[in-house]
Amino acid sequence: MRFLVGFVTSLIVINICNGLLTTRINHVSSSSNYISKGAFWFNQTLDHFSPYDTRSFKQRYYEYLDDFRIPDGPIFLVICGESACGGISNDYIAVLAKKFGAAVVTLEHRYYGESSPFKDFTTQNLKFLSSKQALFDLAAFRQFYQASLNLKLNRTNVESPWFVFGISYAGALSAWFRLKFPHLTCGSLASSGVVNAILDFYQYDQQIGESTGPECKAILQEVTQLVENRLASDGEALRTEFGAKVLKIDGDFMYFLADAAAVAIQYGNPDKLCVPMIEAKKAGKDLVDAYAKYVKEYYVGTFKVDLESYTQEYLKNTKSTDRLWWFQVCTEVAYFQVAPTNDSIRSSKIDLSYHLDLCKDVFGEGVYPVVNFTNLYYGGTDIAGSKIVFTNGSQDPWRHASKQVSSSDMPAYIVTCNNCGHGSDLRGCPQSPLVPEGSSKNCSAPDAVNKVRQQVIEHIDLWLSQCHSAGRSSM
Repeated sequence: MRFLVGFVTSLIVINICNGLLTTRINHVSSSSNYISKGAFWFNQTLDHFSPYDTRSFKQRYYEYLDDFRIPDGPIFLVICGESACGGISNDYIAVLAKKFGAAVVTLEHRYYGESSPFKDFTTQNLKFLSSKQALFDLAAFRQFYQASLNLKLNRTNVESPWFVFGISYAGALSAWFRLKFPHLTCGSLASSGVVNAILDFYQYDQQIGESTGPECKAILQEVTQLVENRLASDGEALRTEFGAKVLKIDGDFMYFLADAAAVAIQYGNPDKLCVPMIEAKKAGKDLVDAYAKYVKEYYVGTFKVDLESYTQEYLKNTKSTDRLWWFQVCTEVAYFQVAPTNDSIRSSKIDLSYHLDLCKDVFGEGVYPVVNFTNLYYGGTDIAGSKIVFTNGSQDPWRHASKQVSSSDMPAYIVTCNNCGHGSDLRGCPQSPLVPEGSSKNCSAPDAVNKVRQQVIEHIDLWLSQCHSAGRSSM
């Protein structure tokens, strides 16, 4: 999936404030999935690295104080990621807030949703869109909100214990925030935190194959081969069958088909994909027809995917919000989901050149993901932080861009079950659509999920208590 990257303008069930992208899906949650009530606004600095640029913009944030234990309750900062932030999700963090008596606040990422400094997303205007600027946004907001809360509670010079949460790219930001601003938080949870920038992310496709199992994987590989053959002989009829006539470039079309399979695995719904395909194979039905039915009913039908968003012409539109994450991908982190050299599910047409050409075509000459610089700056999987918990779902293809091995003062856990995908420790099962309070009851191994959650609770409890005993918000 193209990072399962871009976005669709109107959509569905999971709040991307806590999620990583399926390529063309903008996960906009309904209000019933939020515990927050209304939005607030904060004046944010446009360029944190220039002493001369005094411009600012309005940045949206939300708060939830119903469970806040006054006067010594902690503050949970939930980082919103790469899409519009409609509120604070009613996931497992809501349970943790009750347990710890925490206030919960979340800040919309610059440029996304209603927090954009510009109306047009030209390449020039996007130059202030980066993880580095976003981290300083969080630091500035953290200081602002602490002062604001103190004013609201009629107190002065009080520093609450803060703890930071994030899923996916926001999970990486959570880890990086603790790394770069250790004095501003007691600790961080990086759920599916993609801290390692990768240029040719072939491991993504490999994990999809492993997660689907040998029987389903073989069928998907056969579908890819059949599609490539038909694409060469009668591409127009094939595109019509998938309802994808708008995708004129073969690479765009094959990427769309790869995303359609990956979304079921990434978000904990493997049976939606594999059951109908295995049944079709056993019944001797046309596998391309069966896959087209799945794509139209599940991927396009459920997620309301805009096929035009898979075209590079669409991404050139400077009014399109789909450009935003693509810009971050094309300048900082890549995560280009390419076909592995051997035993690939996705088409070999989806290679590194395909992605690099897209970046150049959409954003112009000189736009290239500096992954080596990104990993030098943050450390990649060798991140030298402390008091960061890393969690990953066993079936999540993104876990290969995360830290999966524990190191000193940075525990790492794998949540293991057959439908434990992206952010399963906080989102439960499936990860899309959202289940209230991130319930684990529909996970194939609820005890495994709950065991990791208990370990996370113990780390949060310890690190918050250390902040309390030190009489300050961090150590």
